Order: sequence, then C-alpha cells, then structure tokens
Amino acid sequence: MTIRTRFAPSPTGYLHIGGARTALFSWLFARKHGGTFVLRIEDTDTERSSVESVNAILEGMAWLGLDYDEGPFYQTDRFERYHAVIAQLIAAGQAYRCYCSKERLETVRAKQMAKKLKPRYDGCCRNGVKHEDSQPYVIRFRNPVEGAVIIEDLVKGRVTISNAELDDLIIARTDGTPTYNLTVVVDDLDMNITHVIRGDDHLNNTPRQINILKALGAKLPKYGHVPMILGEDGKRLSKRHGAVSVIQYREDGFLPEALLNYLVRLGWSHGDQEIFSIDEMIQHFDVSGVNHSASTFDPDKLLWLNQHYLKEAEAAHIAHHLSIHMGALGIDPGTEPELVRVVEVQRDRAKTLVEMAEISIYFYKDFTEYDEKAAKKNLRPVIEKPLQALRDGLAALDHWQPETINKLIDNIAEMHEIKMGKIAQPLRVAVTGGGVSPSIDVTVELIGKARTLARLDTALDYIRKRAENG
Repeated sequence: MTIRTRFAPSPTGYLHIGGARTALFSWLFARKHGGTFVLRIEDTDTERSSVESVNAILEGMAWLGLDYDEGPFYQTDRFERYHAVIAQLIAAGQAYRCYCSKERLETVRAKQMAKKLKPRYDGCCRNGVKHEDSQPYVIRFRNPVEGAVIIEDLVKGRVTISNAELDDLIIARTDGTPTYNLTVVVDDLDMNITHVIRGDDHLNNTPRQINILKALGAKLPKYGHVPMILGEDGKRLSKRHGAVSVIQYREDGFLPEALLNYLVRLGWSHGDQEIFSIDEMIQHFDVSGVNHSASTFDPDKLLWLNQHYLKEAEAAHIAHHLSIHMGALGIDPGTEPELVRVVEVQRDRAKTLVEMAEISIYFYKDFTEYDEKAAKKNLRPVIEKPLQALRDGLAALDHWQPETINKLIDNIAEMHEIKMGKIAQPLRVAVTGGGVSPSIDVTVELIGKARTLARLDTALDYIRKRAENG
C-alpha cells in the first residue's frame, strides 16, 4: 500500500503555526514511508476564503520547504462531484431532505438545553414529512442509530463513540452548497488518502465522517489526532501570544529549519534529542510518538534554536535568507562587502536575521552620528595623533587584508607607546559609529578602504571640534 497523506487548510487567513505543525507531521509521515503528500485547499466557505489567504498558505509552505506531490486541489472546483455523491446517498436512502425551519430548530434546542440534554437534531424529517413544493430544505445524512464508531487513533489510541450520541448532520445547505463533513469525506475517498493526521479539534467530526465513508462503501483511512498548541498562559495559541503566522516568523528573522525543528519537537520526541536535521526528522518521526496532551509554545526555546542554526548553518544559506532583511533596510545585498562574509563575522552576535541585519548596516551605509557613550569615551583629543597616523598608514597600504591591517594597528600603538586596544577601540567607533563589532581588522577590511578613510576623516574632525570646544 502506498501511503497517502494530506494537508487541507481553509484559506480564511494566514498559515497558522498549528496548521504548519500538522502539515509537517503529515509531510514527514509520507516522506518516511515513501508515500505521497497531497495539498488540498478547502475553500467552500466562499464568504471568508480569499486568494490572498491561499497565497499566504502556499508561500508559508514554500518557505518551510514542505513540498507537496499533488495539488493544490480546490474544493470549489469539485462541486459537481459533491452533488453527485449527495444524490447517491439520497437514492440509497442514506440521506434525506429536512424542511425544519430555523425557528423550530432553535425551539427544540432550547427545550433540550432546559432539560440539560445535549442539543441535537431530533429526527423530525428522518422518515418523511409533508411540505410545500417551494419550501426550503437542507440535506441530512441518515446516521446509524445503533452501534458505535471505533477509532483506532494513531495518537490517542482507541476512541469509541456511540452512534446514539450523533445526530443526522447537514451535508448540503438550503442553497445546495455541500458542508465540510461531506466534502472532506469525498475528497479523502477520491484522493485515496490512507492516513489523516490533523488537530484534535476535528476528533468530534471523525465518527460522522467514518459513517459517511461506510455508507459510500469506502475503505477507511487511519486517523491521528494531534493535541492543540497552548500559549504560556495555558490557553489556545492565538494572536495575543505573539506571532502565530508562519510568514510572521520569517519577517521576524527566523530560519525555516529552526521553526521546523521547533515544531517537530512541539509534542513529539525522539529520546532526548533536541536538534534535528530534516533527514533526521524523516528518519525518526513516528506518529505514535506524538504526545497525548497539549503542548505549550515556548518563544525562548524557538529563539535558542534559531540562534543555534545561525551559528551552525552554511553561511551562504543564511545569506540567502538574510538578504530580504537587508533589502528591508534599504541595502542592496549584491553590493560589497559580500553578504556571506558579513554572515561569517556576525553569526555569533545575533539571535535573529533581523538583528543580524540591523547590526550590519555600517558595512554598507554611512552613519550620521556616533553612539554618544562610545564617542565620549574613545574619540578624545588625546587619541588624535595616533588615529591620524593610523589613517595615513591605512591610506598607504597596498594590500587591504586583515593581516596587514592588524599589523599596522599594532605598529601605530607601539610607535605611540599605547596598548593596542587604546587605538583599536577609537578606530572601531570611528568606522562603525559604536563600540561593538567583530575583530577590528576584519571589520575595517569589510568596510573597505575608501569608506574607512572617509569615516576616519570624519572622526578626526569630530575630535578636533571637541578639542576646540574644550
């Protein structure tokens, strides 16, 4: 049997972090077993669905690298098929027209709740009812009234639901549009889905869907219901907890592999291992290893993972993702210095790509003012002569390399009988505007000769004006 899994988001917003985890688990299961991963867009809610949301889902999955083998399939393209299945169920006596008005249903519901009963359809039209030809109706599935649905859940174990607890659900609205529980069943049937891995908020739908599949004579897929993700306050993860959109994490400067690594460990484990490559995820992932209880989202751990990948990933890979953040700061990442070099010297100094971009601006753009504290401490009249000598020495260098720059700084310090740091730190403030940077020789090399000399001239003018003003 070829394993076939699917991810079936509703395009009514962004790709939620919980949806991304579900997609990841389904993708990993298919990849581990040499199966097929299908993307299906459940867009029958035409009032809330949008092209923008579809694009956000596709963009998020592409950024995460969750490639699909088939799709995307759109439910709005399949209405003819859904209507044919509904007609089939009616013809077989497994579905029927219900003419109950909204007012009647609300009255029935109120009475049931008053008696502390579970609100449900009372089967009024199940065995036929008199009606006017023009009277609106919905189509209901004739759910079995005896027996039980047994779900051998891949995550939760055996779940048993009595059919007596299930009412006759609506499978087509008064305007003829099919409902979720009908469309998802037909899609899973037609697309030969063998394993359905989804959030446990769908668990109450599963027995209804199984009964419809049985009515259609279909082979049942295996189900795995993944517990939800909670915020640190114990409530379901939402916007109030911070970013929940996958694309927002990209904009906040996270690497896709850091988010994937975090998501795979959010409710699943393989021993005590914390860091997983994609290949290791595929190798070790097992649905039965998913926790039965909800997981708590920990932003600090995600940040820790992101910092790990910034330090360990290939510099060219990081530069690829950093470029968009440089562009957002008005910097063309195709100009000098080469972005890969910047990554190499800054990767230990940042937790996110946004932070890396912000601390690297001085490599590409001139600054208009110094960090006040750094300038007050380091750009003093006492350093003017050594700094001028260093400026002249740098201008005369034939080889603009860290080794020659370092040697010159050392020689100038010795010549003026000061420690190397006494000249190196003023140089750092002069060329970067602040007191923190990678090693000064590499920093100067990457900034470039012309820009370094111009910034030293500006710093020397600043020192002289400071001396004039006392």
